[in-house]
Amino acid sequence: MRKTIAEKRALLPDPKFEDQLVTRFVNMMMLHGKKSLSFKIFYDMIDIVEEKKEDDEKTALEVWKEALSNVMPHVEVRSRRVGGATFQIPTQIRPDRKVSTAMKWLIQAARKRNEKSMSAKLAAEVLAAAKEEGAAVKKRVDTHRMAEANKAFSHFRF
Repeated sequence: MRKTIAEKRALLPDPKFEDQLVTRFVNMMMLHGKKSLSFKIFYDMIDIVEEKKEDDEKTALEVWKEALSNVMPHVEVRSRRVGGATFQIPTQIRPDRKVSTAMKWLIQAARKRNEKSMSAKLAAEVLAAAKEEGAAVKKRVDTHRMAEANKAFSHFRF
């Protein structure tokens, strides 16, 4: 490569839970630089999840982390041209990309829901994902199914 690889910047943990994962999620959810609004949406979502959750042993943050891990893909397909034809080649995903993809899918699925506020949409999607259902989990299942279907082309890997 021509340039050196950019170094990862350390994220500050969020003020309430002291968790860098929360800050990362809030940064992905943020629109137009409105971080304080994004934090408010996240904390409201945590309060809604706390009220509606079925498992009393887990905190709302643990439910959110479980939902995130249920949405995380393990393989993805990448396009590769071989001899004039384009093949979808299944590849393993790096751990940081797994988390980023899961967060992105969770936020996208929440934005498409029909609840009243963004925090309600996000809470409903998190609760659904914690039970391994919902649009974000369906996206992960579809991605894994696509990788399974194209397993025959895995010998074209780089």
